[in-house]
Amino acid sequence: MNKKSSQAIAGQEKEGAIARMGISLANWSERWFPDAFVFAALAVVIVSLGALAMGRTPSQVSVDFGKSFWNLIPFTMQMAFVVIGGYVVAVSKPVQKLIVVLARFPKTPKGAVAYVGFMAMLTSLLSWGFSLIFSGILMREICKRLDGVDYRAISAAGFLGLGTVWALGLSSSAALMMATKGSIPPALLKISGVISLEQTLFTWQNLVMILTPMVISTWICYSSTPAAHLAKTFEMAGVKHQESEDIGVAKTPGENLEFSPFLTVVLVALGVLYLVDVFATKGGLAALDLNTYNFMFIIAGLLLHWRPRAFLRAIAKAVPMTGGILIQFPLYAGIFGILMGSGINEILAKFFVSISTQDTLAAVVGVYSAILGLFLPSGGGKWVVEAPYLLQAATELKVNLAWVVQCYNASEALPNFINPFFMLPLMGLVGVKARELAGYTMLQLIFLAPVTIFLLWLLSMTMPFVAPILP
Repeated sequence: MNKKSSQAIAGQEKEGAIARMGISLANWSERWFPDAFVFAALAVVIVSLGALAMGRTPSQVSVDFGKSFWNLIPFTMQMAFVVIGGYVVAVSKPVQKLIVVLARFPKTPKGAVAYVGFMAMLTSLLSWGFSLIFSGILMREICKRLDGVDYRAISAAGFLGLGTVWALGLSSSAALMMATKGSIPPALLKISGVISLEQTLFTWQNLVMILTPMVISTWICYSSTPAAHLAKTFEMAGVKHQESEDIGVAKTPGENLEFSPFLTVVLVALGVLYLVDVFATKGGLAALDLNTYNFMFIIAGLLLHWRPRAFLRAIAKAVPMTGGILIQFPLYAGIFGILMGSGINEILAKFFVSISTQDTLAAVVGVYSAILGLFLPSGGGKWVVEAPYLLQAATELKVNLAWVVQCYNASEALPNFINPFFMLPLMGLVGVKARELAGYTMLQLIFLAPVTIFLLWLLSMTMPFVAPILP
C-alpha cells in the first residue's frame, strides 16, 4: 500500500460514522451503480420476467410493452417542459445574480453541502425542475469560491428535493390533479370527488411532512460530507464548467428583432392576460395544473431574459438535458403496459389493501407507492394507476382520502434516491454520472424511508374521515 493510500485510510478513520458510511457508499456506487438508461432497461427485464411467471406468453408481453410505449407522450412533454422552464428561469441574469449572492454564504465544505441540500429542498416546493437547475448552478458557483468540496456529496445534495419534499409542494402532480375536476378521470371522480389543495397541501400535517425530512436531510448532508483532504473535487474528476457567454449584438437587419424586447413584451402580455383569465375562470389554486405551471415558467423565462436571442440561447442549452426523459419515459410507459396486462399491479394492490386496516392503510400506501415507484417513476402517471383502488380502500376503511393522496406524495419520492431517472437534468448540467451521486442519495434513503413511513402512520390518526362529495 502506497503512502498516499495509507494517509487517505487514516484520514477516513478519523471521520464520523455518517461520513465514513457516505464515503463507503459513494465508492461502492461508483463501481457498481448502472447508467440511468441501463437501470430503466433492467426494470423492463424484471417486470417482463414477472409477467412471464404470471402466465403471459412472450408474444403477449411484447404486445403489452409495444402498445403502451407511447402512452405517456403528453406527460413526457410536460416533464420535459418542467426541465426547460426551470432551466430558462434559473439561468436568466436576474436569477444568476441572486445565485452569486447566495453562493457567498457557505464557508466550509460541510456547510456548503448542507446549504445546497437545504436550498434544493426549499426550491423543489416551488418546482422540481427549477430546483434541479437552480441547485446545479448554485453548487457550481460555490465550488468556484470554496476549495475541498466533494463533488459527489454536493451533487447528491442538489438532488435532495426530488427525493424528499417536491411532491408535497406546488408542483405535486397528484394533488393538482385531484383539485381539478376536469383533470380527474371520470371513473376516479366517481370514487373520490374533488379533493381541494386546502385538504392536501395546505394542512399542518403536510407542513410536518415537509419540515421533518428537510431537517434530517440537511443534518445528513453536513455529517456525511468528507473533510477537504479526503474530498474528490470537480477538478479531480475532470469536470469543467463553462462560463456563460454574452449574446452579442445584431449584425444584420434580420437580427434586429432577435435583440429587441418588442416581441418579448407582446408575448409576455398575451401570456399574462391568458393566466389572468385561467385563474379567474378556474378559481385560484384550481388553475395550478401542470400545463399552467409550465406556461408560467416559460413566460417568466421570456420576461427575465428580455431579448429573444438570450431566451433562445437558454432554450438551446436546456433541450439536451431532456434527452434522458424523452427516451426513457417510453420505456416506463412500456413497463406500465406490462404491469397492467399481466395483472401484477392488481395483485400487488389487492395484497396491500387486504392487509390494511383503518390504522395501517396510510403506512401501507407509503410502502406500496415507494415499491411501485422503482418501476414507474412518474408522479402523476403512476397516481392514475394507484388512485382508484387506494381511494376506494380508504373510503371503505373510513380513512381520510386527502391524506391518502399525501401518503402517495410523500412516499413516491423515496425511490428517486436510487432510481437515477430524475437525476438526468442535474447530471447534464453539472457533468456527473448517476453512479457518482447514488452513494450519498442511498445514505439519505436509509435514514428517511423509515421516518417517512412512521410519520404517515402517526399523522393519519389526526385526519378524520370526510365522505367524498361526488358529482
